[in-house]
Amino acid sequence: MNAPKTMRAVIHALGEPLRVGELATPVPGQHEILIKVAAAGVNRPDLMQRAGLYPPPPGAPATMGLEAAGTVAAAGSAVTRWREGDEVTALLGGGGYAEYALVDEGSALRIPKGLSMEEAAGLPETVFTVWANVFESGALKPGETFLVHGGASGIGTTAIQMAKAHGARVFATAGDGEKVALCERLGAERGINYKTEDFESVLRGAGGVDVILDMVAGPYTQKNLDILNDGGRCVLIAFLQGPTVPQLNLMRILLKRLTLTGSTLRSRPLDEKARLAAAVEKTVWPWIEAGKVKPVIDKVFALDDAEAAHARMTAGVNAGKIILKP
Repeated sequence: MNAPKTMRAVIHALGEPLRVGELATPVPGQHEILIKVAAAGVNRPDLMQRAGLYPPPPGAPATMGLEAAGTVAAAGSAVTRWREGDEVTALLGGGGYAEYALVDEGSALRIPKGLSMEEAAGLPETVFTVWANVFESGALKPGETFLVHGGASGIGTTAIQMAKAHGARVFATAGDGEKVALCERLGAERGINYKTEDFESVLRGAGGVDVILDMVAGPYTQKNLDILNDGGRCVLIAFLQGPTVPQLNLMRILLKRLTLTGSTLRSRPLDEKARLAAAVEKTVWPWIEAGKVKPVIDKVFALDDAEAAHARMTAGVNAGKIILKP
């Protein structure tokens, strides 16, 4: 194996600052590859895991990090697609905040042409999430109207571009003028400052919405149902304003034949992740290589500065992806 016996990795404990320590370098199983990490993405589920609210699934590393890009340092005996030296980006079950990370071979993808390692590291968690929730669960069609809440987030910036590349009419909410402008530069017909505007009124005036990707929930839930057109679909992926709604009128679901659903990505079985990877590579990678979709990088931090990276995400000031570099 072309890797040292130990590696530097970010270690977390409840209520304590993040620190970098030495851990044993993982050894790939039959169907796994070991990636020498060049860059790793920071995501909100990492904050939840650190707080003890999102434990890793069985068999996943205890360390954080759901996506990374780098070079294959070793491959298991049954791996068929990848060889040492291949450059890949991958959706991880955990462990990306380190110098080396393990992943099932089916969850890795070649790096799209023209992208840096930092850009490639910001792809898997966002692109897989948008594909699974907007294009599969939400069944977004060309010509339909799409709304994403949190449009300046890593998920949001990706969703805007992918929906636009697909031929949808795109709207997005964001928290200040600069983020609204970013959403519009990326392809949103209208960015909506949720602090100064009522997105429900704006979308009613625009003719309603067919598909919503919502990471806010709470009081947004009723508004989402109210602005969906007949047969509309709302997909929940997070609950930034809480998972409960004091009052919710479900009559809209019956009268307009609406779908309200949601999902997580991390706990899906490996064969499901491999299926998603194949679909993403077939459809989204050509969009990226044609310049229709491009990762938006907010800021790159050294691995030793992971605490500052988390503070930036917690404050909600980032526009696009936050990246760590070992």
